[in-house]
This record gives sequence, C-alpha cells and structure tokens, in this order.
Amino acid sequence: MSQIKPEVWLRGPISGIPTLVQPVAHALLQAKDEIHDMMEDFPDALLWERPGGAASAGFHLKHITGVLDRLITYAAGQPLSPDQLDYLKAETLPSPQDTVTSLLIKLDAQIEATLDALKAVDETALTEPRSVGRQQLHSTVLGLLFHAAEHTMRHTGQLLVTVQVL
Repeated sequence: MSQIKPEVWLRGPISGIPTLVQPVAHALLQAKDEIHDMMEDFPDALLWERPGGAASAGFHLKHITGVLDRLITYAAGQPLSPDQLDYLKAETLPSPQDTVTSLLIKLDAQIEATLDALKAVDETALTEPRSVGRQQLHSTVLGLLFHAAEHTMRHTGQLLVTVQVL
C-alpha cells in the first residue's frame, strides 16, 4: 500500500531556494503534483473542450506555463520578448501538437526553470521595484514571485474543476 505524502510545504525546505521564497517553490511543486495527478488518463480529445463556456484544460496548462515565464522575466527586470508575446496570444488556441503529455512536459520544464530562477534570487532585493506589462504597472520582485505562486494555484484549481466536469 502506498503511503500518502504530505503537501509540499510540509516536506521541508527545497535545496538551494532562499528562505524567503520557499513558499513560492512549495506552491509551484504542489501545483505540479496536483496537475499530474488530475491529468492522469485525461483524454487528449477533451483538452480544448469548454464546459459551460469555462476555460479549457489545454488553456490552463498553456497559461500556467506562460505566466510563470512572463513573471520570472518581469522579476528579473526584463521586458517580454516577441516570442513570449506570441505565446501569450496563442494560449487560448489549440495546436495540432498539443497533447496532455506534451503540455505537461512544457509545464514541468517551466516549473524547473522557475525554480532555477528562484535559486538565484537575492533576498535583499525582494522589495526592489519592477514594472509589469505595456502599461509599466508597479510591483516588486517579491510581488511578482508571490503572484507566480498564487496565480499558478488559482489556475490549478480552475483546471481541477474543468477536468472533473469533463
């Protein structure tokens, strides 16, 4: 009989991640676990179904991947690249190469890239200002990292409901 693991935040610190951003890493790894569990045996044919007009499972998987990439870019004080802007525009669009497996591989790669970025965070710079988007809205490094965690978990919850309905 398999033993149920505690939630990620109760498993202890994640090696190499600065103390003040451990909760961000915990949330991302928790989302990864939950998404993999809920998408197990989910049929590719339902990826772009929108029950009751809700966002599709495919959108949520693409969006979480894209948001993490964009927020880490902003936290680093960089503008978005043309490729990132193109990805943003395409998040709602099905692609012939989209499968549950391919989208999970991309999500996992982005979560790993985000964890690598967290390892490089200077805790003394968490309150440094950062600009977001074309309107150059105000945030901080910590604000962007916190938003990466909470936005990922928000879409993980929405994905769960969509998958359960389908």
